[in-house]
Amino acid sequence: MAELQRLAIAPTQLQGEQICLTAEQQHYLSRVLRLRSGDRFIAMNGKGQWWLAELLGGQDQALQARLVQTLSVDTELPIAITLAVALPKGSGFDEVVRQATELGLSCVAPVISDRTLLHPSPQKLERWRRIAQEAAEQSERQVVPTILEPISLLPQLQQLLATTTDTPPAIGYFCVTRYDAPHLLNCLQQDLRLADQQPPLSALSSMVIVTGPEGGWTEAEVEQAIALGYQPVSLGQRILRAVTAPLVALSLIAAVAEATRVELSPPTCQGEQKKL
Repeated sequence: MAELQRLAIAPTQLQGEQICLTAEQQHYLSRVLRLRSGDRFIAMNGKGQWWLAELLGGQDQALQARLVQTLSVDTELPIAITLAVALPKGSGFDEVVRQATELGLSCVAPVISDRTLLHPSPQKLERWRRIAQEAAEQSERQVVPTILEPISLLPQLQQLLATTTDTPPAIGYFCVTRYDAPHLLNCLQQDLRLADQQPPLSALSSMVIVTGPEGGWTEAEVEQAIALGYQPVSLGQRILRAVTAPLVALSLIAAVAEATRVELSPPTCQGEQKKL
């Protein structure tokens, strides 16, 4: 089905076996993609369900669609990841949302920190949600990530751990620079190295990863995050831009999680890397 266009729909658009397409979706399918009645596409509800769908209607009437077949796909990570990002200046967060969606995260929390310069409008939030939907369609995601309203760093970091808590609880990683901290990769490998009687990933079913602003976190922010239960981690010996760090972190998480799921055993833990 890779050659078929994917289209995210709202659950309310489903009426029995029919899909009530919005005017914007009709324009996209007929004018942009040049699809006609009888052509097929993939409909996804952003909650984990996919269908093979067929367009109905002609040029003189509104296009609608019908469900042809329920599809079974599995493109999601075995870990529910919430990414909390201190908002970068300019439009950098647009690409963070787009690429983080492609990498498989579940939720994005824009963060207002002590050194954050951007204070977004409601229009920005809607734009980020549209970007996440488009990226989910492009990357064949089953789930469209949730984009939360901007939050203050503290005390809402604790709430993020609580709202993503599964059984067992979520783990929180706080990315820092110029601190003695283990590398994120080592922490992931250690947390995924479970007792023999436990299935892979059972001890790490959800997590929160937090990355900082231009200029880094303040000392007070780091101390308070640690007090809330977050593990400070390094992303390497180089200083990364605010738009680069979240993508590096997510790439590491996705690689370790998917390798663990395939191999059914965690990778070997390497020595810690300190002093970013």
